[in-house]
Amino acid sequence: MTDQTAVTTAPEPASAPESEAVLPAPAVSPAPRNRRKVRAVLRWTAAVLVFAAAGTGTAFGIASQERTEVPGLSTLGDGRWDYPKLTKPVLPPGAPLPFVQENPGEIHYADLEQLLLPAPTGATADPTLRGERGRVPVERYLQEYAEDGREDLREHLTEGGLRHIAARGWSMPDGTSVRIFLLRFHTSALAGNYFRAQLGGAPDTMVRLVDVEEMASYDQGYGNDAKVASTERYVYDEATPRGPVHVRHADMTAGDIVALVVVSRKGEAPLVPFHQTVVLQNQLLG
Repeated sequence: MTDQTAVTTAPEPASAPESEAVLPAPAVSPAPRNRRKVRAVLRWTAAVLVFAAAGTGTAFGIASQERTEVPGLSTLGDGRWDYPKLTKPVLPPGAPLPFVQENPGEIHYADLEQLLLPAPTGATADPTLRGERGRVPVERYLQEYAEDGREDLREHLTEGGLRHIAARGWSMPDGTSVRIFLLRFHTSALAGNYFRAQLGGAPDTMVRLVDVEEMASYDQGYGNDAKVASTERYVYDEATPRGPVHVRHADMTAGDIVALVVVSRKGEAPLVPFHQTVVLQNQLLG
C-alpha cells in the first residue's frame, strides 16, 4: 500500500557567498585572526544548514516511514484500507501553520475540505455528504446522534461560535460505513469548550450516537503511541450488548477544529481500519 502521510520537499540549501565559495591562494599566509574568521563563518553556515534540515525532518519525518512504523497502525495484510498519499493543505500566502509560535490562536487557515481525510481505494461516496466544498448543514451532523441529545448540541453550536461544518463519508465493499465531520469554530477556545462540554470525557456523560443501543466505552486497543502533538482525542467502542449495527467512533480537537469520526457496520465494525482512519485524520489536523 502507498504511504498515507503528508509529503514535503526539504528546502534547497542556499548557495554560499562568493567570498566563501572560492578563496584564492594568497601570496603569503593570512594572519591567524583572519583564518579564525573564515573558519567561524564556515562553521555557522554548516550549522544553519544542519538545523534547517533537522527542522524539516522533524516536521515531516513521518513521510519517510514505512507503513508498519506509523504509530497506531498494525502490520501489512491486517485488513487496512488503501488510502491515497496525503498531501499538505494549501495555505493562503503568508498564513502560518496552526501550531507554531506565530499563530497563538491555533487557527487552521487551510480550506476545511483539504483537512478531510480522502476516501480509500474501493470506497463509494456517501451521497448525503456531498455538499459544495464538502460543507453540510448542522442538521446533517446532528443526525449522527440519538434524538434525545440533539437539542443540547444544536443549542451549543448555535450560541457557541460555530462557523461551518465540512464532512466526507463513504461505504466499503464489506458494508462498512464511514462518516467524518470537521467543525470549525471562530476561536480555538470556543472549539475546546464545545469539545469538553459535549463530547470529550467519560463514556457515561457523553451524547449517545445513533444506532448505539447502550453506551460507548473507551477503546482499549487504541494505543497512546498514536497520539498527535497539539491535539486531543477520545476513541470509543460501542459497549455490549449491541444491536444489529456496531458503532465505533472518535472525537478529537485540534485548535479551532473539532472532529467526529464514525465507523459502523452490521454485525461487527472492523477494528484495524477504524484505528487507521482515526490516526490519519488526526495527523491531518495536527
